[in-house]
Amino acid sequence: MFGFWTLLQAPLIPCLALAHRPSFVRAAIRFWTAGFSLLSRGILRQRVREVGIENKHLDRPCIYVCNHQSTWETLAFNRLVPDICIIAKHELRRIPIFGWFLAHAPMILIDRGGGGRALAGMITQAREEAAKGRSILIFPEGTRVGVDDRCAFQPGLIALYRKLGLPIVPVAHNAGHVWRKGVKTEGTITVAYFPAIPPGRPAAEAIAQVEALLNVEKDRLAPAMS
Repeated sequence: MFGFWTLLQAPLIPCLALAHRPSFVRAAIRFWTAGFSLLSRGILRQRVREVGIENKHLDRPCIYVCNHQSTWETLAFNRLVPDICIIAKHELRRIPIFGWFLAHAPMILIDRGGGGRALAGMITQAREEAAKGRSILIFPEGTRVGVDDRCAFQPGLIALYRKLGLPIVPVAHNAGHVWRKGVKTEGTITVAYFPAIPPGRPAAEAIAQVEALLNVEKDRLAPAMS
């Protein structure tokens, strides 16, 4: 279903490539994401509920820090926070059609085995995107984590917080309960936004606070699937 919807976007690629207009690519991604949302709601009966919307920073850049349970959140945030810049793994470029859009969208694709050089490149690109007024989204666990599992945050978030001088908005969700690999089920996905942590605090302390918060809140959201 979702693969077929993605395949339908293939004819757009030559036109977008010739146009050389990043705004057109972003518009195409939002269109694709809207279709993804409609399919989820109409066929799978998956509903999305946002809480703490007052904590969103839609009028100024911030660093959204979100737990990573499924593919759902990497796609849905293009609609939840328009024009966001998402940090993702470089390997996603290999996916046909989808990978092309990722490579030409406001997205930072990093080589997780690239060490300090990859980290420096991520900071440079994130600073450039923030200067354009875009917020940055990072999944600090670095990989998808089971709904009952824990994974320590990767060091990239500390570097972003130190270097960008932006507030952090923690985001927790429970998408992994209905959007599992190979299995999609009916249910309500709750996305919760929490008050921003201002820039300038000791980085290790701020990130430890975010990690503890997300671990608690993703567990609290689990019963909300009914």
